[in-house]
Amino acid sequence: MAGRIQQGELTEYKKSLIKRDLEMGIVMTVFRQRAERLTVQVIMETRQVAWTRTADKTDGVLDLHEIREVRPGKNSKDFDRFKDCKYDARNCFTILYGSQFVLNTLSVGADTVEDAEKWLMGLELLRQETLEAPTPHIIESWLRKQMYSINQTKKNSITMKELKSLLPQLNLKVPGARFLKDRFAEIGARKDVLDYEQFHKFYNILIFENQKSILEEFKKESCAFIMGNTDKPDASVVLLYDFQRFLLYQQKESWANDLNQVRELMTTFIDDTMRKTNDPEFTVGEFLSFLFSKENSIWDEKFSDICNMDMNNPLSHYWINSSHNTYLTGDQLRSESSTEAYVRCLRLGCRCIELDCWDGPDEPIIYHGWTRTTKIKFEDVVKAINEHAFVASDYPLVLSIEEHCSIGQQRQMAQIFREVFQDKLLTEPVELIADQLPSPTQLKGKIILKHKKLSMADDLGRTDASFGRGDLRKGEKQGDLYIWDPVDQRWNRHYCVISNDKLYYAEEYEEADEEPRKGMNPSELHYSEPWFQGRMPEGRQAAERLLQEFCAESGSRDGTFLVRESDTFVKDSTLSFWRGGRVQHCRIRSGTEGGQTVYFLTENLHFSSVYGLIEHYRQSHLRCMEFDLRLTDAVPRPNQHLSKNWFYSNLSRGEAEDMLMRIPRDGAFLIRQRESGDSFAITFRGDGKVKHCRIQKEGSMFVLGSSTEFESLIELVNYFRKKPLYRKIKLRYPVTEELVNRFSTERNSTSIYELKLYVEPNEIEPTLPESTVKALYDYRACRPDELSFCKGALIHNVTKDTSDWWKGDYGGKLQHFFPENFVEEVSNNMSAESRDQVTEDNPLGDLCKGVVELSKCSVAKAQHPKNGMSYVLTLQLKDDPSMLPFEIATDTVEDLFEWNQVAWDAAQREMNKQYKITKQKENEKKDEVAIEMSEMVVYCTPRSKDKDCFDTYTYREIRSFVENKAPVMRGRAQDFLRYNRKALSRVYPKGQRVDSSNYDPYPLWLCGCHMVALNFQTGDKCMQLNSALFGLNGQTGYVLQPEMMRSDSYDPYPQQDKKKPKFIITVRVIAARHLPKSGRSIVSPFVEIELCGLNTEDGKLKTIVRHDNGLNPVWPAPPEPAQFMVYEPELTFLRFVVNEEDMFSDPNFLAQATFPVKGIRSGYRSVPLKNGFSENIELASLLVYIDLEQVEKAEEELYTSFNQLRRKQEELNNELFLYDSHSGLQRSAPPHRRDDLIQEFRTNESQLHKIQDTCKQKMKEKKMNSRFYS
Repeated sequence: MAGRIQQGELTEYKKSLIKRDLEMGIVMTVFRQRAERLTVQVIMETRQVAWTRTADKTDGVLDLHEIREVRPGKNSKDFDRFKDCKYDARNCFTILYGSQFVLNTLSVGADTVEDAEKWLMGLELLRQETLEAPTPHIIESWLRKQMYSINQTKKNSITMKELKSLLPQLNLKVPGARFLKDRFAEIGARKDVLDYEQFHKFYNILIFENQKSILEEFKKESCAFIMGNTDKPDASVVLLYDFQRFLLYQQKESWANDLNQVRELMTTFIDDTMRKTNDPEFTVGEFLSFLFSKENSIWDEKFSDICNMDMNNPLSHYWINSSHNTYLTGDQLRSESSTEAYVRCLRLGCRCIELDCWDGPDEPIIYHGWTRTTKIKFEDVVKAINEHAFVASDYPLVLSIEEHCSIGQQRQMAQIFREVFQDKLLTEPVELIADQLPSPTQLKGKIILKHKKLSMADDLGRTDASFGRGDLRKGEKQGDLYIWDPVDQRWNRHYCVISNDKLYYAEEYEEADEEPRKGMNPSELHYSEPWFQGRMPEGRQAAERLLQEFCAESGSRDGTFLVRESDTFVKDSTLSFWRGGRVQHCRIRSGTEGGQTVYFLTENLHFSSVYGLIEHYRQSHLRCMEFDLRLTDAVPRPNQHLSKNWFYSNLSRGEAEDMLMRIPRDGAFLIRQRESGDSFAITFRGDGKVKHCRIQKEGSMFVLGSSTEFESLIELVNYFRKKPLYRKIKLRYPVTEELVNRFSTERNSTSIYELKLYVEPNEIEPTLPESTVKALYDYRACRPDELSFCKGALIHNVTKDTSDWWKGDYGGKLQHFFPENFVEEVSNNMSAESRDQVTEDNPLGDLCKGVVELSKCSVAKAQHPKNGMSYVLTLQLKDDPSMLPFEIATDTVEDLFEWNQVAWDAAQREMNKQYKITKQKENEKKDEVAIEMSEMVVYCTPRSKDKDCFDTYTYREIRSFVENKAPVMRGRAQDFLRYNRKALSRVYPKGQRVDSSNYDPYPLWLCGCHMVALNFQTGDKCMQLNSALFGLNGQTGYVLQPEMMRSDSYDPYPQQDKKKPKFIITVRVIAARHLPKSGRSIVSPFVEIELCGLNTEDGKLKTIVRHDNGLNPVWPAPPEPAQFMVYEPELTFLRFVVNEEDMFSDPNFLAQATFPVKGIRSGYRSVPLKNGFSENIELASLLVYIDLEQVEKAEEELYTSFNQLRRKQEELNNELFLYDSHSGLQRSAPPHRRDDLIQEFRTNESQLHKIQDTCKQKMKEKKMNSRFYS
């Protein structure tokens, strides 16, 4: 972090004064939607920054551990919105915080420079302390945070009712009605209220109770040191010397020879100061907490330290952390370009960033050309880079410039580079006479430009960055069009591209939240709000009864309210709210002001609508002589869903399916009441199929699945209109009787809109049978009707007869039993490959919703306006005039003319190669390079001509390849490797990745590619691998490639008989704590462990699902511990992924942790979990047992033979399956062919079992020889 405080700069006394002042708080101006004077303070108990209007409640908080930067001055968008801000820049600062790629901001103006400087120093000091805090301190602040989160007050108590509503937020389903009462009695709580100490004790009991079975691991003979009862957290103890032996022999911690260090570690986890003696002892609860803590991490931190000795090789010996289209915060089509994206990447350790430069009105700009991404000034980007270039790393930064500017604006670019970067800009070689690139150490603090040099122009004068990218730029016309949706009966705005005689269109733009209110009468805005009850027949009595019932269920929170039409005054309304245990009523008066109707509670504050009045008092306090409160929970109208057109009170499942089948759109839905009065079902279309999901009414709440609660069906529908209900599908089209009738009478009403985009996989080549599973473990049959198989075997034609035993075909045995927990279902990856082939030329990539083949359509301008649009084009299929046309519209007649011309041309011509060639020649223009830019290029000179030929090259050049054209396939990889030892290479995503998805970087790293450019804004598996690799070497952005990669004998794709395992990893998932939530429901987690690297085809393990527990789930031990073979530890990663199984049994990502294998520690270890962007999740961790064993020579031969036999077994099984399922093969095969195959299969199986038994025996002997007690 910039301005990082050294511990010696401030005395402890000065630090304490600064922290005291931050805790006291100060009134400052906070710049958000508006500039407000608020009290800003640090809450030390929760380690949070809070801002408040009043002393009793907080308006907002941010966690200190989520602060990524405290930036002095007015350098944020918040200040840009307030141009007339009177504060001097020295009085201002911005806190950037969050755990996603795009950070949140809190921009503040202090009254004095001294206050601003104090906060800058204090926040950095506290942030460092928070990150370095031991786990028990983090748990304590987390518990305080949960307690204070109730009503946003600093109340040091919590009631049973409040705790009952808090536990689902903590990811735990309350087991039953007696559960909390029993725990309160055990703790000794009075009047159903816990103070903080009791709440802490409750947490200890709660977290321990479900996980006490883990302690059985430490009662076994091999490592027995827990002898007593383990029913309660404090029932037994772990003594100092036992804990030392555990660290030495089980955890293999050499530092534990120093008893003082062991003693110091134990006292950190002991709650009671009376027990912090020279001979400390853990309670079993404290020991369990240690196992889950970051202090017991699986990762050896010494591998995260910088190794200065490794920074003296030529640049071409390193992997370099690289970003693609660095300026983007989202997709490649319509996301925001931002200087903050550059800052984020640089602070994440990125050392090669991309600048996409275009001519602006007066100066160069940066954006993704020919798209709707926003534009930013080139100069602003350069200034941001200059400020943050060497914050995370001192080592060189490469700017990869994609040049589209004219000569004049290139000269401006050169001038800006020189003026801003000054001596940081590398303009001369480090050594005049050299035959290799300089080292990172030699280039410390330098910025290197990758840009076209005049002397390196190719025949077409193209820069490598713009050469053959096959993206949006190949389109003949791009932009927004309105497309008529015959289901919704409305125009939706889509981004569209005409390319290669096809019209491609993306998903429609989503409306902003406030969009539906536009154009509504202000007096009617509140009609659709859940808190508006309309006219209540019994008036005041009905309102009081409704509030009392709601508060009895929800916890009697002051400010709970509803609004109803007034009984007495025709145009007025009544606000009824809960305060101090009773209902009070206020009249919302109406009047006229300037010819407009206004609404008010007090004469001095008027509003244009009831909606605006209520929203104001939900944010600001309602004050009068008797009380001072803010409106909080809204009481929903009872049974409001009965008036909705998507609700059916008398509809069977079959009738619902029939209605949905008539509406050919994913997202069509209805809700129906089931036979039992308190049960409903949502029926919707997803992936072309009709699906049902039960909704149960529990008290006043509607529960979807097992734990997702809503106050009303309307809230449920509104929630899933914005959030996906199933995969990526949101509720979109309410299925009404009118809609069903219309689709029943109209022929082909949406056929052209639903044109098939992708060919089915089975139209290209045969696929696996739908019901195929893969073995996770070896299994030997115990009965004649069971299958025996090895890990990795494919079992076909699976039928799921019972929950525990399935049937399938394997090894010539048909429909024999096998245990379902030994296998995982196999998804057919043919579909993805086929889709990639079909979409290779699709300019919208995965964002494409559909395609219209213009060559099959007639194009005509509509003679009259249609459905409210004046400028409409009609596309009609030539082969079927009866089909409803595909209608598109524009905002202006000029746009209509342009789209019509391009579409008509495409519809009239036939695709032919000659046309393409002619068009390419017409578009070829010789790019020119300004000499001022050319002169600043020293080491990274792009080469695009003959870049696939590696016969000749110099160390100063760099070659760029699109991901699918990189020469990493077998046969070319060796040439690419030799080139990479001398000169630099860069790979970037293909243009079809419009959604900013990433490609697998591993094959490119394997071949020595230095700059594997990824989309940092996408938190996927590829970026997580990238973060794991560049977490090495002090996160400098430079990682030295292994020495073996610089040897001529190194082969990235060795032959099967040359592959030798070097390590065996044995791993087992035991439990987890504090898993994150992905939505409103309590998660049902499962864990996948994957080995990523060279020859890791079978490197995957999956646990079972633990339902409705993300706080402290435990997984039972699998039939066998999973074992992974590691061939190249320097090039292998171990990856843990925690998913949740949703109500449709689909996996949803929750958290992950990815580590280079070479830095993993053995024993019972905590796996600290991170989010998709590799940011730490507070307290979230797995507990695993892991063991790394070096493979000896004799074992190496055993494992090699075992793998060869396994692969042979798979081939034989597949051949048998094909023989049994294809009658043509049976007729053409020689007699007794099947018997020969089965005989060979059984012989192989017998040999496999023998080798397997030998391997297990050797592992057992190793464990028996290891000592726990000296």
